[in-house]
Amino acid sequence: MIQATLHQLRVFATVAHHGSFTKAAQELMITQPSVSSQVKNLTNTLGFPLFEQIGKQLYLTQAGEELLSTCRIIFQQLDNLEMKIADWGGMKQGKLKLAVVTTAKYFIPRLLGAFCREYPGIDVALQVINHEEMRKRMEANLDDLYILSQLPDDIDLYTEAFMGNPLVVIARADHPLAKERNIPLKRLQDEPFILREMGSGTREAIRKLFTRNRVDIRVRLELGSNEAIKQAIAGGLGLSVLSRHTLFSEIPVQLTQDIVPGDDNIRCYNLGEQLTVLDVQNFPIERNWYVAYLHGKNLSVVAHTFWDYLMLHCSQYDNL
Repeated sequence: MIQATLHQLRVFATVAHHGSFTKAAQELMITQPSVSSQVKNLTNTLGFPLFEQIGKQLYLTQAGEELLSTCRIIFQQLDNLEMKIADWGGMKQGKLKLAVVTTAKYFIPRLLGAFCREYPGIDVALQVINHEEMRKRMEANLDDLYILSQLPDDIDLYTEAFMGNPLVVIARADHPLAKERNIPLKRLQDEPFILREMGSGTREAIRKLFTRNRVDIRVRLELGSNEAIKQAIAGGLGLSVLSRHTLFSEIPVQLTQDIVPGDDNIRCYNLGEQLTVLDVQNFPIERNWYVAYLHGKNLSVVAHTFWDYLMLHCSQYDNL
């Protein structure tokens, strides 16, 4: 393997990523025969086939899987070296690979915008995915950092909470309960609810709260995205429980007197003419946002920089 070139390894890893010689050639901006030639030379060097084709689908062999895992380590170490050299020169530059769950899309782009303005030499590859996809990416060690609210039990992670993620009851602004205060949880028993799909972290937190308080709720509709749920609430289909951060897109640029950051005495925030947060007993359900990485992973200078930035700057979003 000492005879293999970095170029050959890059070509091989790109083919493995796409499962296609043609797509790899397009990404690398070289010809398909050149891609095939590089993979063939690498195969000859290793002495074992790296791919097998079944029908039209390309699959990695066992040797290919092992080589791909090694390639990821090599490329990560080279990236880290490049970042360290830049850091020694007083610069922060390199690439941050960040994966976040879908609800985090309501605040992470704002944080990233400010972060990239402060560190213009850092490029960010952002993946916005559901919990299932995040698990797959964790298992494949594809990212530097992960941002999520529900931590997996069976993946060894180093985590740190950086911001609250309170779950609140959302209704249409003209709902009969919108003007009431300190609403008993039992009052929600006859209300139709719109919830996320089974298995979502939000739904599990809701289930635990209502079960603990012996309250049965009527699930009228299940939807797979927060945006769809908000539209359904606006359409008068029922109530829901969502992260307060999902309402960021509903908050006007200029904060009105209806929204007072940090004022614990104000329980109901009017969000334009569409949605409102109900003042219900036992709410908000207090949860946290976590930043995480795989245990044993050596974080790059760039990843450490973003981690520190989160801890320092996220509090402004905690008060909305």
